[in-house]
Amino acid sequence: MALLNVQDLMVSYGAIRALHGVSFHVNEGEIVTLIGANGAGKSTTLRTISRLIYPDAGHMMYDGVDLVKEQPETIVRMGVVHVPEGRRIFAPLTVRENLEMGAYTRTDKKEIEESMEWVFELLPRLRERAEQRGGTLSGGEQQMLAVARGLMAKPRLLLMDEPSMGLAPLLVEDIFRTIEQINKEGVTILLVEQNAHMALSVAHRCYVLETGLIQLEGTSAELRENPQVREAYLGGG
Repeated sequence: MALLNVQDLMVSYGAIRALHGVSFHVNEGEIVTLIGANGAGKSTTLRTISRLIYPDAGHMMYDGVDLVKEQPETIVRMGVVHVPEGRRIFAPLTVRENLEMGAYTRTDKKEIEESMEWVFELLPRLRERAEQRGGTLSGGEQQMLAVARGLMAKPRLLLMDEPSMGLAPLLVEDIFRTIEQINKEGVTILLVEQNAHMALSVAHRCYVLETGLIQLEGTSAELRENPQVREAYLGGG
């Protein structure tokens, strides 16, 4: 069974319809990516799953529970954690304090410390920067901190929105290696990413979103060979 099953999701901003009946699923243990142009509805989809936006219609079944009926904090407690576009770290707080904020829904101090140690092993640069203010980190380090803060909530399903945005190519490779490692540690990932090359290199399956509708779906290998995808998102050839 799918861990997340989105069915006929419709979302509007005022009179403008952003999603026109989007349906897809994410199986436990997968990395699934949504690719598409700016304005296709990718970020809107993630924001709706985490209930930052209320849909007009549709269902979002997560482990048997319809997220449409739940509040954002409850959804985090259920294990659905959103790493937003643009990092949005707490700039005045230290790296350690940012990570502690990520664990705000948890109460077991021993488990929180274990998660902190896991995050520092996964991202050793953050251990080196633990007492440094978040706002003084480089762009790549801030992105790593945003991901790590999400992991501190102990996600079962991690929603990641444009993790490579604004980063130099070498840092992009670091981010995607981290995404693969997080998945190997047992976290299911739904990834929104404009860098289709990198997204397809790590994802098991992919959906192509265009103007609020799913237009194509398949394994990453299938879509890498699809002429439409190659022309629109992979530079042709």
